[in-house]
Amino acid sequence: MTVKILFVCLGNICRSPTAEAVFSGLAEQQGMLDQLQVDSAGTSSYHIGENPDGRATAAAQNRGYKMSHLVGRQVKREDFDNFDYVLAMDNANLRDLRRNCPAVHQEKIQSFLKYGQRFQETEVPDPYYGGPEGFDRVLDLIEDASQGLLDAIKARC
Repeated sequence: MTVKILFVCLGNICRSPTAEAVFSGLAEQQGMLDQLQVDSAGTSSYHIGENPDGRATAAAQNRGYKMSHLVGRQVKREDFDNFDYVLAMDNANLRDLRRNCPAVHQEKIQSFLKYGQRFQETEVPDPYYGGPEGFDRVLDLIEDASQGLLDAIKARC
């Protein structure tokens, strides 16, 4: 059985592609990648067709994650049908997803940091307008929640 995960932020150039890359990297290290389908998208159409932000790509690469091959896209209605987990990076995107999701799939939509184990934050902050330390903090939060999500998927399967 393939478990399908969609990570969602606003523009799909910083947080959600970082989550896609980190989660995929950790899943590969743990021999789980062939059981998963991982993708990312944005709730807005601002960056459709664009590569991830160069600062996010560089920060991820410094930790061994590859994301330069990713391309921004917007969440589509069929994503709610196709994915088992639709994970929002923050509360604003969580609200947007819930507003646009059919009632039958509402249980798929969750806050990504619900799976975090080491940090108190409930939202992955948008690093776009900040400095390099913001991208490192995003990676810390995403690595933690990614491992928690992998553990939850292992327990479920």
